Amino acid sequence: MKNNEPQLLVEYLRDGLADEEHYGFVVLSDKERAFDFTGDDKKYPFFLRSCGKPLQAALLIDYGMDIRYNMTEEEIALCCASHAGEEVHVNIARGLLEKIGLDESYLKCGLLKPLSKTEQIKLVMENKSENVLQNNCSGKHIMMLGICKMNDWNLATYDEPDHPLQVAIRKKITELCELKKEYPETKDGCGVPIMAMPLENMLKGYLNLFCNPRYEKIKNAFLNHPYIIGGEDRTDTKIMDLTDGIVAKVGAGGLCIVVNTKEEQAFVVKISDCNMKARELVALKSINNLHWGEIEIPTSIKTAHGDIVGEIKIYA
Repeated sequence: MKNNEPQLLVEYLRDGLADEEHYGFVVLSDKERAFDFTGDDKKYPFFLRSCGKPLQAALLIDYGMDIRYNMTEEEIALCCASHAGEEVHVNIARGLLEKIGLDESYLKCGLLKPLSKTEQIKLVMENKSENVLQNNCSGKHIMMLGICKMNDWNLATYDEPDHPLQVAIRKKITELCELKKEYPETKDGCGVPIMAMPLENMLKGYLNLFCNPRYEKIKNAFLNHPYIIGGEDRTDTKIMDLTDGIVAKVGAGGLCIVVNTKEEQAFVVKISDCNMKARELVALKSINNLHWGEIEIPTSIKTAHGDIVGEIKIYA
């Protein structure tokens, strides 16, 4: 990737042979500087993907959407979430839409199967199609609609790059992430603009958000409702359930950002081939290495019969 030098982070050894390898980067930072690097990313800009959601949600505090609609912590969490599309997520989404005075027809995130395997099976068994509220980005889109309605901005074009909402989001992320230059922008999977930046700047953004009293409601939404942020078998939910004072958020493209809100430090994992299991393993091992938690990480490779035929090496 553009002269990057990713490092081997996860290796699956099956009976002595390397069967699977995953390369990438890990960067650790405090509020002043990034000071520990695994792999050399050479400040290459990566897209934020869903790791941008908490940064985008900062606007719900700035514009007072939380107060206008008397938002619960669960509703704030959903606005930051890449949720699994379970009943609990859908119910919160539907309730927030009702508070705003809109319905599902305004959402432009598109139809997407729920991330929850249980929900996917349920849809098949009941011969039903997915609902737009099961899209893992529905909370973010409801937040965007809420801010637009408060400001009398066009609800039909809120996903366009030059819409006042997207201009405000771009400005806010630039401020939080301390960007000194412009980087590429694209449309995320749900259709709205998403920015790119070096990994170090992602960490600045998260530390400036989650370690700032102004955005304490967002921090508490994560810490108190990790299942709303993710859900069934989601890495960020697992991390927050197994630790104390730790915020985590995953994003497509192999990203996971973890913040220790007590020590005001954060790290980001970027897996080059975007493998989700490798991302989780590296994030969990990094938490253990930093003594932010003591999480058991299974590393045996087993057959369907339970025979151990290899091991997983994690080099974080």
